[in-house]
Amino acid sequence: MSATIRLTAAQAMVRWLSVQMTEDGERFVEGAWAIFGHGNVAGIGEALQGIGDAFPTWRGQNEQTMAHAAIAFAKASKRRRAHAVTASIGPGSTNMVTAAALAHVNRLPVLLIAGDVFASRRPDPVLQQVEDFDDGTVSANDCFRPVVRYFDRIQRPEQLLTALPRALRVMTDPANCGPVCLAFCQDTQAEGYDWPEAFFEPRVWRIRRPEPDATELARVADLIRAAKRPTIVAGGGVIYSGAEETLSAFAARHGIPVAETQAGKSSLAQSDPLNFGASGVDGSAAANAVLRDADLVIGVGTRLQDFTTGSRTMFAPDARLVSINVHGYDAAKHGAEPLVADARVALEKLTAALGDHRAAFDPAPRAAWLAAVDAHCAAPGDSNDLPTDAQVIGAVQRAAPEAIAMCAAGTMPGALKLLWQPAQGGYHMEYGYSCMGYEIAGALGLKLACPDREVVCFVGDGSYMMANSELATAVMRRVPFTVVLTDNRGYGCINRLQQVCGGAQFNNMYVDCNVADQPQIDYVAHAGSMGAHAVKAADIADLEAQIAAARGRPIPTVIVIDTTAKDGPAHGLTEEAGHWWDVAVPAVGSTETLREAYKTYLENAARARLVN
Repeated sequence: MSATIRLTAAQAMVRWLSVQMTEDGERFVEGAWAIFGHGNVAGIGEALQGIGDAFPTWRGQNEQTMAHAAIAFAKASKRRRAHAVTASIGPGSTNMVTAAALAHVNRLPVLLIAGDVFASRRPDPVLQQVEDFDDGTVSANDCFRPVVRYFDRIQRPEQLLTALPRALRVMTDPANCGPVCLAFCQDTQAEGYDWPEAFFEPRVWRIRRPEPDATELARVADLIRAAKRPTIVAGGGVIYSGAEETLSAFAARHGIPVAETQAGKSSLAQSDPLNFGASGVDGSAAANAVLRDADLVIGVGTRLQDFTTGSRTMFAPDARLVSINVHGYDAAKHGAEPLVADARVALEKLTAALGDHRAAFDPAPRAAWLAAVDAHCAAPGDSNDLPTDAQVIGAVQRAAPEAIAMCAAGTMPGALKLLWQPAQGGYHMEYGYSCMGYEIAGALGLKLACPDREVVCFVGDGSYMMANSELATAVMRRVPFTVVLTDNRGYGCINRLQQVCGGAQFNNMYVDCNVADQPQIDYVAHAGSMGAHAVKAADIADLEAQIAAARGRPIPTVIVIDTTAKDGPAHGLTEEAGHWWDVAVPAVGSTETLREAYKTYLENAARARLVN
């Protein structure tokens, strides 16, 4: 008979997680974020306290933002490492549902351990239990089912023997990678069981690199040879695959310009002569020009989201589309010729198949676009006008050219995608879910993953107000990063979209809201109250000075600067790039502005490619 060890189910779970290793000899799940409450304090809480530094625990301020920090850590780690997050039954766990959706959309691993009702049903209904009048098996944690890659409800200790390996299999799978939810019944957490000692032997999880099918590879190579004007669209899969250098070499050898998605930006340094910048709705004039003219578009590790494709209007009607992706679901989108494989392996094998084949490209659009970016990002001179987002980005670029710029929602994602000129790996954007409130927590997780890199978090006043409490966590843990808080006194991005769609300014900027008095929010005092070093920059020159001064502080620095809400991301640079975003416009309206917007909407919608 094999040897056993008696542990509670919660103790067994954390002990097992503590010995799941990467090929580099690190724990794959580094530790757990935790807020304890009814449903996880007595079981999981006791187990985490007992294991100590062998599987460390960190306290956050909000379950959603703890999970955001974990997701940012996984993203910055290129999915090679992850965090767990545990929450109590009821609202504690459902607070994590938004974060689960964010991780699911972005294909990022995070282990969510949600406290659940009693498996025995003895105190049914227990405090915070959601009762379904027609289904006794439902709990609030069923909300996770559509937004995680793997869901399991642990109602017996021995179920962990299969559930935990399944969870790690999903989190380390290059194609199906995503969040996992283990809904852990609270009485089961505390139940004792005789576990096989072999279950706790260290295990190394290797992330495999799927090889391309020979027929698909040959077909794609033939399409590239036949193309006169091929263009690459680089997505996040390039970075997750570690294919940055391979992509650069492939593009250079075969003379193919590269456009970037939000997730793929910084896979090539902006200085790379084949990097034509951002694609799509918030894209550069250079990238969108070559994509409009391309007879073959080669997606590499991109899910071809609507911003990337200009809501299916970007590519020429007769252009062919190839999609290199580790998942067949993504590879087959928009009628693409699929090449299902790891990005790095696929590019290496395509290079071997293509030999010395080389296409021709015109570098002039790239040079013209970079000149325009420099002009828009230049310091404003002696103007008394409030600075634009482009001028703020320019200031940060000058003061911290090697920093990782990060953001998530509002105006700044589009402006940064268009204007930030990163070194390789100098960009971190959560735009798959575009989740307001990700920024501060995300900066914390990013810095934890990249402790030797300077991190600059761009956040608008609206998104800062959504979720800022992990700033206190960063102070307590002495995790330094710089926050540039642009205050335009409302939701400036959506206000502009509202007007573009023919609507009147309504309920976005504070001046257009139904309030008794206009708010006077002191962001410097607020950030300072949580222990951050907080200052207000008087102008662009002062912003540059404050960014330089933040370097070397052991705590976060928050720099507030007033900005204008009137201008788009870069004074019309996006409009000059010439691509549309499909946001439905009302077909019936009382104003001429709305009628004209609907007319324009129909004209643009008619250009969309409907091939799936």
